[in-house]
Amino acid sequence: MAITAAASRLGTEAFNDSPRIELRPNASKDNVEAVIRAVYRQVLGNDYLMASERLKSAESLLRDGNLTVREFVRSVAKSELYKKKFFYNSFQTRLIELNYKHLLGRAPYDESEVVYHLDLYQNQGYDAEIDSYIDSVEYQTNFGDNIVPYYRGFATQPGQKTVGFNRMFRLYRGYANSDRAQVEGTTSRLARDLATNSASSIVGPSGSNENWNYRASSDVAPRKNLGNAVGQGDRVYRIEVAGLLSPGYPKVRRSSTAIFVPYERLSEKLQQLQRQGGKIVSINPA
Repeated sequence: MAITAAASRLGTEAFNDSPRIELRPNASKDNVEAVIRAVYRQVLGNDYLMASERLKSAESLLRDGNLTVREFVRSVAKSELYKKKFFYNSFQTRLIELNYKHLLGRAPYDESEVVYHLDLYQNQGYDAEIDSYIDSVEYQTNFGDNIVPYYRGFATQPGQKTVGFNRMFRLYRGYANSDRAQVEGTTSRLARDLATNSASSIVGPSGSNENWNYRASSDVAPRKNLGNAVGQGDRVYRIEVAGLLSPGYPKVRRSSTAIFVPYERLSEKLQQLQRQGGKIVSINPA
């Protein structure tokens, strides 16, 4: 069943009718290798994996039948590899969002879930935080010991809040994207929505819409400081840029900035933003 009639625009068509990947008894070599690849893709958020980074010992145990898929998932999530990609350089709330996405296949439903995991990490440490997802009733019910976790958040199902569907689109930015390549960097995607108990807006991933779209932080107001629009039909464009280096000391990169620019200064402003290290994430008529 299709996830939504708008799957092609929202970038979820890759998950329509896709079979669940399961390690079955007496699995063939190809099936085992497919499971290993699927676990890495899911748990590492589709990030690139070098051959030297693979967990060869855990892979060997899985091939020999001495490790379940569930325990292989645990090994990857507790590995130094996972920590380097998502733990050391991320805000704690961002790590929790990714743990929900990678290990339970959904987004956090409300702020209480994030608070619970913040307290758990502070009091019991990183390993206990990872175990809390993999040892949960929710994980066991949906994936058991031998199914690779997948993005459940795209489908309405028993026990899942409808708001989770919206929230997944703040964490998922397209099948070809990775959780370390997103323009919003290591900041939380859901902190504001969870704190205000509001539904997240659904914005299609880049490349899936006619106009490449990106939602800046809701507290970012466009700055009309680049003159009036004259000529060329008085056209004005709204630029959204992430990671812009602010002038002065200390050097601080802003997560999101929105600017109105008249057509005549568009090229000049784009060059200036790039020199400041910013990433242009959308250009739309104002």
